[in-house]
Amino acid sequence: MAAKSRIPVLLGVSAAGGVGYYLYNAGGSPRAAEKKFEADAHRVSAKIKGELPPQHKTDAEHKAAKIGKEAGGKFDDAVATVNRDASKAKSEIEAKAKAAKAETLAKIDEIDRKVEDSAAKSKSYISSWFGGK
Repeated sequence: MAAKSRIPVLLGVSAAGGVGYYLYNAGGSPRAAEKKFEADAHRVSAKIKGELPPQHKTDAEHKAAKIGKEAGGKFDDAVATVNRDASKAKSEIEAKAKAAKAETLAKIDEIDRKVEDSAAKSKSYISSWFGGK
């Protein structure tokens, strides 16, 4: 038979003992036992916090935090400026590309019209040889 861990049993017995202790001290009143337990837990928590070293920030830490906030703000402003300039440049490039496309299409249409006119003249010239108009 495999050896079983006794930890769950010990935890259960100690929890039952703790509940019994607080109920006995409260005269059997569960509400009073709960209040006593909360008071003891608060007292232990305060004692532990009192023994910890203070967590006060020094003047240098305050200055460093202030400088960090200022640097972060400047960085955010710089990023916003770069994004705004990039957006402006992108829209300018798109506008120039659109204008260049329109100009190119206009030139192509002009060349196409000249070719069609020349073809029509050639056709009328050749058909005049054969008695056409």
